[in-house]
Amino acid sequence: MAELKTRIKEEVIDFIKMLLVSFVSVYLITTFIAKPVKVSGDSMYPQVKDHQIGFSLVFGKNHIERFDVVVVYVEETDKHLVKRVIGLPYETIRYTDSKLYVNDVLVEEEFLDQDYVLSQSNGMDFTSDFEITLNDDEYFLLGDNRPYSRDSRYYGPFTSDEIVSKGILVLYPLNECGVK
Repeated sequence: MAELKTRIKEEVIDFIKMLLVSFVSVYLITTFIAKPVKVSGDSMYPQVKDHQIGFSLVFGKNHIERFDVVVVYVEETDKHLVKRVIGLPYETIRYTDSKLYVNDVLVEEEFLDQDYVLSQSNGMDFTSDFEITLNDDEYFLLGDNRPYSRDSRYYGPFTSDEIVSKGILVLYPLNECGVK
């Protein structure tokens, strides 16, 4: 009987150790390597779709470039949003007639699905006209589905501290797997 109690005690201790190692591993991976992402909403449609699930890289967030897809934390709503980087620090971003100008130079947004843009424009601008000049450590983020996106036009520029990860590896649904 004593032998059985000792064996059960050892099994419980082994289980607790395994559980602890699992929790620490998950914490370290999601803090320093990749964060799980569940897309909520259509602000990045058709590139990134509602209910897609995947991972976004934490360690890549220090090398942000124009048109990268990023996950940003919005403190006032306590939510994470998926958006695209349009403007970088010290740039002047302007949209005129749905065309992007960076420091008065026209920049093509080749990632936008032109058929979708035309279907949503209805004779209006897909991206309304505005202009903003960014300061140090400010990034201007927009959703790809401009008429249906709350982004930097609503929240203002984001800082690098608010950008939590970069890129998305979609794992679900399986027929939509891939890097965004």
